[in-house]
Amino acid sequence: MNLFALLSIAGCLLAGYPLQDQIIRDDLGRSFFPGPPPQRIVSLAPNITEILYSLGLGEKIVGVTRYCDFPPQAKEKEKIGGLIDPSLEKIQSLRPELIIAFRGNPLRVLNKLVRLGFPVFVLDSGKSLEDLFLTIERIGRITRAEKEAAFLIEVLKERYVSIRRALEAAASTPKVFISLPGQRFWTCGKESYLNDLIANAGGINIACHMPREWLHLNQEQIIQENPEVIVVLASGHKDFARAREWFLKHPHLRNVRAIQEKRVCFLEENIASRFGPRLLDAYFELARLLHPELFLEEE
Repeated sequence: MNLFALLSIAGCLLAGYPLQDQIIRDDLGRSFFPGPPPQRIVSLAPNITEILYSLGLGEKIVGVTRYCDFPPQAKEKEKIGGLIDPSLEKIQSLRPELIIAFRGNPLRVLNKLVRLGFPVFVLDSGKSLEDLFLTIERIGRITRAEKEAAFLIEVLKERYVSIRRALEAAASTPKVFISLPGQRFWTCGKESYLNDLIANAGGINIACHMPREWLHLNQEQIIQENPEVIVVLASGHKDFARAREWFLKHPHLRNVRAIQEKRVCFLEENIASRFGPRLLDAYFELARLLHPELFLEEE
């Protein structure tokens, strides 16, 4: 047990927190002892940053990655590098009381931070939309923002249930090919939360049988699966317009139903690629794209 764990235990006892309620394991299996509310937090992923701000902890964030651009206030925070190349020296200089990591952060850096005595909590969950609620709950626990987390989860669940109820009237379950940003034929398999997002939105991912998170399909596979809707993740409408034109003019895809019916749709990368609160926005938009007749009043 490192020095920080011992200090956290002491902090729990002094603050009157029942110790048995505090022990929590991160997704590397490490025991974590949340102490008093941390005042200096470093976020190592954009979705973590968004969750922290949603919990009202923006003022306590002292460092974020260069990709943390939402909410806009996050752009003003000290940068510690990127998701896969965080600077150990920069993180150390910020004297964090809590570091929250997400999948994609290099283990060698995280292990060094742990050896140096810094409190590192690693999250690697998130294969379904409902896993988002658990992620928020866990971040609420380690930051001592349990009440704020419970309220945020309640709001998000209400929206989740509202969209699911609207989809009960869906008359079809269209086959969907989702194109990753700038990758054209790269898509998500059954291990990705995007696969779950498609299913929850009333569609069938044409790669749902593939036991991977991300994979490349060739044009023959797409032709054989014959998706009714192609959803393009793009950073903006200009990038989407280029991708849409590429799909529509692809000489070998002209008989694919989505191409024939020109159902090549835009989904904002920024909200769909981050496992945070705005994933509910992506869920609503995807449901609307697949079943526009059910969401006419929302337009």
